[in-house]
Amino acid sequence: MADEEPQVTKVEPVAEEAPKPVVKKKKAKRIVSAGQVHILATFNNTLVAFTDPKGNLLASSSAGACGFRGSKKGTAYAAQVASEKAAQIAKADYNLSKVDVFVKGIGLGRDSAIRGLQNYNIQVESIHEVTGIPHGGVRPPKARRV
Repeated sequence: MADEEPQVTKVEPVAEEAPKPVVKKKKAKRIVSAGQVHILATFNNTLVAFTDPKGNLLASSSAGACGFRGSKKGTAYAAQVASEKAAQIAKADYNLSKVDVFVKGIGLGRDSAIRGLQNYNIQVESIHEVTGIPHGGVRPPKARRV
């Protein structure tokens, strides 16, 4: 038994198959007929976000993203352009037609952002004011001693 040579089996090379390309399935186009618009109007910028009724983001834009820079970002016209850009995306991709508007902030773009929605035939169901109101406030400074 010690004199026996181990048997060597010849292994034939296996032809490697080319990896199959990964085929991505096309996503079904999601249709959201009613949703929400959140507008944040600050002194320096205006942000517009379209969401579905649960709050998941569909489309967004801002005055800065539309090419406005510096003090021009805080203008009413920049807010209207930002609103129209986001509305165009939401209308084309999700067929959005009715929205509830939530406005926050005290900037110049509050009203003009809402008016920008009308250019894309998006019906405004309601407008809610959600700007924070301070109550109580911070501790006042100590009295001045003379």
